[in-house]
Amino acid sequence: MKKLFPIILLVLTVASCKKAEELKYNSTDNIVFDFSSEDKDSIVYTFAYTPDLARDTIMIPVRISGVQTNTDRTFILKAMPDSSTALPGKHYEAFKDSYVMPANKGRISIPLVIYNTDSALQNQSVKLKFKLYANDNFGTSLVKEINGMVIFSSTLEKEYWWTYYLGDYYSRTKHLLFLIATNGVRELTVPQPNTPFFDIPKNLYIISLLTSFMADPATWVKNNPGRDYVLDKIKDSDDYYFYSINNPAKKILYKKDDGASTYHFIDEFGRRIN
Repeated sequence: MKKLFPIILLVLTVASCKKAEELKYNSTDNIVFDFSSEDKDSIVYTFAYTPDLARDTIMIPVRISGVQTNTDRTFILKAMPDSSTALPGKHYEAFKDSYVMPANKGRISIPLVIYNTDSALQNQSVKLKFKLYANDNFGTSLVKEINGMVIFSSTLEKEYWWTYYLGDYYSRTKHLLFLIATNGVRELTVPQPNTPFFDIPKNLYIISLLTSFMADPATWVKNNPGRDYVLDKIKDSDDYYFYSINNPAKKILYKKDDGASTYHFIDEFGRRIN
């Protein structure tokens, strides 16, 4: 009877290993998002500093939780319209019916095209929620990793340095004109108490770019053909629209003053920009 014990133990061990092998290789691979630890489950994007950009592409990282195979496998990624404020066709390009995880690959990035043509994006962000769904190739049992979100806008906010150089008056339209005139300058340094400050000449030069631009945008357009901006006269009017030909939906009114021959840009509140 003692001799049977090692044999029974061996049989049980082999059976246990075989069952473990079956569980390991027969279980369904999962498809999940592969956002970084900083992103968690979302991506935040702004068009604020690229006003001439009508669209951009965000890459959504996806990976498998399981084994790679030597064949292509499809998976499903869909928007969640009931939980989103972004609209397909208006704010983003709709997802495809399915995507492919290539053979011998464990990670890919899905391109999501987003649009900067809705003027409302200048005042508020929109969110697009999306989710991975199970199919014959992949499961979605890792529920904490199958939901994602993109939040985007073209909203500008008053910077800490604004008042020091440009006064108390702030509008997003003037901020936008500042970005255009300075070719994307985002920040100006501000003097600190008891600290030597050497950036005054540089900063004053940057401000002068905005001043000269607003005084004569027609000359600026003529001297910067590579920037692709135009000053387009409004039909049956003395006024103009200023905009990038790459993003004509984003227009700024350049209006003739009543009873005068001068022009001013008009901000989002209907006020003259000085």
